[in-house]
Amino acid sequence: MAGKLVWDQSGERLYETGVSQCALYPMVSGAYPKGVAWNGITAITESPSGAESTPMYADNIKYLDIVSTETYAATIEAYMYPDEFKPCNGESEIADGVVIGQQNRQKFGLCYKTILGNDTDGEDYGYELHLVYGGLAAPAEEAHNSKNESPEGMTMSWSVSTTPVEVPGKKPTATVTFNSVKVGEKVMKAIEDVVYGSSAAEARLPLPSELIELISTAKAAA
Repeated sequence: MAGKLVWDQSGERLYETGVSQCALYPMVSGAYPKGVAWNGITAITESPSGAESTPMYADNIKYLDIVSTETYAATIEAYMYPDEFKPCNGESEIADGVVIGQQNRQKFGLCYKTILGNDTDGEDYGYELHLVYGGLAAPAEEAHNSKNESPEGMTMSWSVSTTPVEVPGKKPTATVTFNSVKVGEKVMKAIEDVVYGSSAAEARLPLPSELIELISTAKAAA
């Protein structure tokens, strides 16, 4: 049906904010079998790159564009990290409370939430659940400053590159995002019971092929 475009209607003024409920999943043999809560996360900045066009010319005209592969990277900022992140940060414990650095870095996955808001429901409108696969943290800079009259908690930061995982029928990906408003409560609960754990099972990060099965099962039961 034809109609004129309308902007800024009630309930359609959307925004995204915050980061919370971050979970870490150290990778073991290509899987992410156990997740732990990561407290103290202050920011996760996504920095995708690639997908750049290279023009080709023939017969004195632009013939076509070849697009480079897109890659996903991110920066994690936090006040602290769980012990399970130490191998991902190139650390190894040689005795209780004794840690050495410059070791091999273990890959990991992440899960975290961001808030979706609008002009009518505010931050109760919904949220997005972000899953990240194949993360590899680069060495981080840590500034140990003298305490003064304006003390602040030390913030640590890691640059994270990723290796995509297989997706049935699609190109490999390093990220999956669930929009609670569009996906629905049943599917969100089914996914969160896995990634955040439940009374029946420990938290883990399922691969995209399993996510597809979980979504299908949740929709069929709805």
